[in-house]
Amino acid sequence: MVRRERDVKGSRPYDASGRQERARQQRVATLDTARAFFLENGFAATTVESIAQAAGVSAATIYKTYGGKAGLVRALCQSALEGAGAVPAEQRSNALRSGDDPRQVIENWGRLVAEVSSRISPLLLLLRSAADADPEAAGLYEEFDEARVARMTDNARYLARAGHLRVGVTMRDARDILWLSASPELYDLLVTRRQWSIAKYSRFVTDTLTKALLSPD
Repeated sequence: MVRRERDVKGSRPYDASGRQERARQQRVATLDTARAFFLENGFAATTVESIAQAAGVSAATIYKTYGGKAGLVRALCQSALEGAGAVPAEQRSNALRSGDDPRQVIENWGRLVAEVSSRISPLLLLLRSAADADPEAAGLYEEFDEARVARMTDNARYLARAGHLRVGVTMRDARDILWLSASPELYDLLVTRRQWSIAKYSRFVTDTLTKALLSPD
């Protein structure tokens, strides 16, 4: 018996890159639209439906992906915290702790604070203004504030363990001063209200932290 072999054409592997790129563009459009709507109209007045219509996606997709308005703002805040560089700002901040010169460390921290504050402060202030009337906004504001406390605790611990803190400044003091330096309220007062440049704001944060935390030369 002779077995006849069937010619089978090799199947072409499925290329998902096009679908993935469309999905990425959809996410970018949704978040860009959400940020613009939230900052222009406020948290309460902005609806998922209005964002969906303007972004060209379905409201169901937004609810499925983000869970609603609070989830959208959480995603926006998480993106803002990464900063403008290719490496997330938190990783860059952590890497600075290996430096030997505390003044250079704080110089770089000052730049990172200014970089991140310009992106996240308007969103945190949005949540704070909505907190009294919206439990989700209040919870989200508290979540990011607690995360900022935790990050600044780590930075203060580094300064204390390395012996960089000036006499009389405790690790707790350092944590609170660092926390204040990265607060959305400070950014709002100086940059938004007094119209300081980001460079001037960065210099102020650096100089304030250096004088408040480090031993004089």
